[in-house]
Parts: sequence; structure tokens; C-alpha cells
Amino acid sequence: MQDLIRKNSQCLKIYHADFSSDLELPVVSQGISAGFPSPAEDFLELRMDLNREFIKHPNATFYAYVSGDSMIGAGLDSGDLLIIDKSIEIKNNRIAVCFIDGEFTIKRIKVEGNSLWLFPANKKYSPIQITEDNEFVIWGVVTTVIKNLL
Repeated sequence: MQDLIRKNSQCLKIYHADFSSDLELPVVSQGISAGFPSPAEDFLELRMDLNREFIKHPNATFYAYVSGDSMIGAGLDSGDLLIIDKSIEIKNNRIAVCFIDGEFTIKRIKVEGNSLWLFPANKKYSPIQITEDNEFVIWGVVTTVIKNLL
């Protein structure tokens, strides 16, 4: 299921987690060495469903794609798929999807005294201080990033 949220001609495609079926895939239970190769076929005994592994609160979880380069220093590249949980408490240094003044953005939350800031992870961009003059909502906390390496 896909919802399209629009505000002032800005849009964010939100994809809800679908738990209507299971897709259990084989897991290499011993881990895979990034150094000396080891035979993995003998260890394909376990199975894992990625929904159950990565989504702890299905009714509060959605997906969105990264667009832009403001968070590359945090490992979020344009085109990456994010898993975002609306039920996780907002804390200092967490990465969140925010709606500010008619636009969606992904930034690191920083609380300094009574001030709330949105920090990019790219020096090309400046931090954004949130004031009472801003229309501002935190949509959820990024829990997982999925990268396509092809």
C-alpha cells in the first residue's frame, strides 16, 4: 500500500510495511567473513523473515527513499530505502524524517538547551534551528537503511 502526502507541491512517497505474507529466506548463521573465504553452504540451516527482523512496530512503521546528499556522512545515499518507526522516542542524535515549513527532510536531531536543531551530515549544508515560527513535525525515527549495491 502506498500513500502520497502532499504539502505545498512537495511530496514524500510513504510505503507501509506489508505483513500479509511471510517470506522466509535462508540465513548463514555463522556470519560471512569479509577476509578469508569460508564455505557457507553448510550453514544455510536457519531461515529469517526480514519484516520480523527489522520491523518492531508494524502499525507505526513506513518506508521512504532518500533523495539528495545532505546525509551522506551518516551513510544515507540518494536512492537508499529507509525503514522509519513513528513509535520510537525522539532523542538527541537520532536520525529522523521531519516536516518543516512545507518540506520533508531527513536530518540528525540535536537538542542544545532549549533549542532544537536539524543537522545534516554533509558540510555543504547548514544546520537548521527550529523555532516557534516554523511549521514542524517529526514523522519518525530512521531505524534501518537498505542499500542497493547494483
